[in-house]
Order: sequence, then C-alpha cells, then structure tokens
Amino acid sequence: MYAGKSVLVAGAGVSGRSAAAALLAEGALVTVTDSAQERFAGLDAGIRTAVGLTAPPEGTDLVVTSPGWRPTSPLLVAAAEQGVEVIGEVEFAWRLAANRPDPPAWLAVTGTNGKTTTVTMLASILRAAGVHSVACGNVGLPVVAAVRSGYDVLAVELSSFQLHWSSSLRMDAAAVVNVSEDHLDWHGSLDEYAGAKGRIYAGDDVVAIYNADDELSTRLSDGKRRRVGFTLGEPENGQLGIRGDALVDRAFGDGETVLADIADVHPAGPHNVANALAAAALARARGVSAEAVRKGLREFTPGAHRSVLVTEHEGVRWIDDSKATNPHAAAASLAAHERVVWVAGGLLKGAAVDELVAGAAGRLTGVVLLGADRAVIAAALARHAPEVPVREVATGDDGAMNEVVRAAGAMARPGDVVLLAPAAASMDMFGDYAHRGRAFAEAVRDLTNRAG
Repeated sequence: MYAGKSVLVAGAGVSGRSAAAALLAEGALVTVTDSAQERFAGLDAGIRTAVGLTAPPEGTDLVVTSPGWRPTSPLLVAAAEQGVEVIGEVEFAWRLAANRPDPPAWLAVTGTNGKTTTVTMLASILRAAGVHSVACGNVGLPVVAAVRSGYDVLAVELSSFQLHWSSSLRMDAAAVVNVSEDHLDWHGSLDEYAGAKGRIYAGDDVVAIYNADDELSTRLSDGKRRRVGFTLGEPENGQLGIRGDALVDRAFGDGETVLADIADVHPAGPHNVANALAAAALARARGVSAEAVRKGLREFTPGAHRSVLVTEHEGVRWIDDSKATNPHAAAASLAAHERVVWVAGGLLKGAAVDELVAGAAGRLTGVVLLGADRAVIAAALARHAPEVPVREVATGDDGAMNEVVRAAGAMARPGDVVLLAPAAASMDMFGDYAHRGRAFAEAVRDLTNRAG
C-alpha cells in the first residue's frame, strides 16, 4: 500500500516517530521535518530528515501530520495547494489497520473534558472482561503502535486536532462526552471545534454514544441510526443513567440492568459518574457483561493530576486537578466540593470564564490567581463574586507556585478544599499541566511539612 511511496511526516514527536517507523516498515520513502535538528535524535535508520520545511519536497505522495500542526501551517497549506493529501497519524493508523486481515475493533472517545478518564475507565473494564485491548491515541500508545501490536480492541482517545486530520475513520462505537469552548485559537470557532469532534460519529454502523445532558453532544449524534444516550438522571429506554445509587443500563439487553454502584466510581463527583456511564456504554456496545463493568470501575486507577488528593493538613484538603485546563473542566472540578479556595489561571486560549465564575461563586471562600490571563478571571470574579477575597501572584519565576500555595493556605480554614483547577493551559509558566501539578504538590508538601 505504501511501498515505494514518498511520504513526508510533519513533526518528530511521539506520534510522528511512530508513523515514520511504520511507514518505513511498509516500504515507504520517509522524510521527517520539524523545527530543530535535535528533535530528530533517535529516529530509525533509513528515515531522512529536513529542518523547517515550508513545502513538501518534489514528488511527495502523502503528508502525515502530527496533531498539533495547525491547518494554517505553511507546510500544510503548500501541500494542499500542490494537491498532496494531508492526513493525521490516527487516519494513517486506521488505513493501516483496515488493510490487515483481522483489524481491531475501535471504541473511541472525544470531548472537551473527561476523555482520558473515560478511555482509561474503558480500558479497565475491557481488561476485567478479559479482552486483549489497550488505551491509545491521545493517551498511552500512539494509535499506529497499538495497531502494529495486534490488539483485538482499541480504546482510543481522540482530540479535535486528531479528528480534524481524519477523513475515513469509522468507529465501531464512539462517544462525545461533552463539548464546550476550547482550542478556539486552533479551530477558529466553536462550530469548527464541534464539527471536528463530530467526525468521530462518521459512518452508518457506528454506535453513537452521546451525553443527553449536553446540548452539543446530543446535537452531533442527531441522525445516527444507532444512538445510545447517557445521563446523570433516570434513563429513558435506549439510555444509561442513574437510578437511586446505581448506574443502570436501559439500552443494551432487555429491560434494565444494574451495572455498578455510584460508590464504585472514583474519583467521586458527578463528572466522573458521567465518564463512567460513557465508558460503560462503549463497553456494553462491544458485548461486555455488567459484572465486568462493575469490576473494571472498582479496579480503575485515576491518572496523575486529575482530582488527586495531595495531602490533608489541619482539616484542609489540598487537591491537584491541574488537568482541568479549560473552564468546563474547572467547573466540573469545583462542583465536587462545597467550600473551595480556588487556584486558577494560565492561558485561556480564547475561552470565556463568566459562566464558570458565576456558577462557582457560592462555593468560593478565596481565590489565588496566577499566569498570563489571570486578569480575565479576576475581572469575572469582580463581576460575579465581588465578596470573595482574591490574591493575584504576578511573578512568573520558579518561586511562583510556592507563593500561590502560601497565599491559598492563608485563606483556607478547616473544612475547606484548596483546589488547583486552573481553567487554563499551562505553557505560559510550565512545561505542561503535569509540570504545573508537580510544582503545586511540591509546594503544598513543603508548606505543610514546615507547619508540622
């Protein structure tokens, strides 16, 4: 299929390296381009490299782009003008899998928030059912590596970037867990962003899992032949939801099936119950038993920096939810607690915060702000929660998080939660959300250890 083809891979990160290695194994003539020579270290022998290409080399048959490259990148614009097809690593993985005699089943998740939690919950349920499966995509293995490893079922997390560069993906079952403003700087508008998410439902045979409590998720699934909703209320026929203290299924099988108890879902909170329902729906679409759903949820281990308790000291709980990188995620995180000293700020990426602040105002006992767009959040607090004390930390050096944590500790009282749920990306001050979460946890431990 690719033997003898000249393929340019845009990006030498994890997904680009995986695609380049697979293309080389398929007999393609592979060139990788990126912004700096040092990014090519460790590429397989036989892969050519070129720094900073702004147009495909003459004779290029295909461009495989890493998900972070914007459609407006000069290289990708030039490829389109030359009539060279541009696809993403996930689309390449799909084509690679479809060309195999026994391709894997694809169970996919996208959404603004909760993708990783839902996919890893799904992977835990599939393991409990004895299915040879793996979490991959925007979490875990690159999808190409998962396809080449021969798994029977792929639990795939897909970002809007990955879906934008996919044209022929056809999932066995797919879930859009929610949609709200995010990455508008990349996509240009909410409609474009939502449209990219909706590509996950392509094809006539997909089981379209939608969030019945989310307007855009519901709208994106409209018209699909096989629709299954999930809700935090009591489910209708064809839905999963909550009855009493149990997660129940009224979509797969006859009547109503109890899948698990709410107490089986962790971390606690309505947003994680919704994630569990989405994961259960995907698993049930594959024929997984209720017993395996319960076992998988009980055995699920949350990822780092996702509502993780750092410590409890003198009646105050300190929680790291650095993965809450947009307002929708922060709102869900805040809603899980009654009294919160909120640590927020960073790069908002064009997202509005008034709805977030107005909804959380009654829970806030104090706010500490940091990062490039802290003034935007401060202005929203002045409009919607003027009585809540706010402290802004202006410094951007390595000591900023220590100052943030000291300020939050001074505001907190027994019974409060100090919650890092930034509602913003981290790259203005940190390498990524994990770096930000580690800095917070280290500063918390330093403060509480000194206090005894």
